[in-house]
Amino acid sequence: MSTPDLNSRPRLAVGCRLNEKGQPSRVLHMPEKALRLSGPSLEIIERCDGIRTVQEIVSDLQGIYSKAEPQKVKDDILSYLARLHDDRALDFVSDQADRSAGAK
Repeated sequence: MSTPDLNSRPRLAVGCRLNEKGQPSRVLHMPEKALRLSGPSLEIIERCDGIRTVQEIVSDLQGIYSKAEPQKVKDDILSYLARLHDDRALDFVSDQADRSAGAK
């Protein structure tokens, strides 16, 4: 499990989706399984839109969970993102990859 680059932009991988907000519980649907989300895990996934950077997500959640130790919040988020990436639920887009794709 490798730590995500703070400048990368996480987004749901192809074949993964988050169910609608009106549902009784929020579920991340993946090709081979589903993950029920609540609390911080839901807060993290809702921000994985391919627009926000990992650092922006960390900063945002450090503000929301301001009573927690900032480094602990950051470490927990990075660990969770890495685990979801290992499960093929998230892709990380780097600015370099965006520039390369735009040059083609």
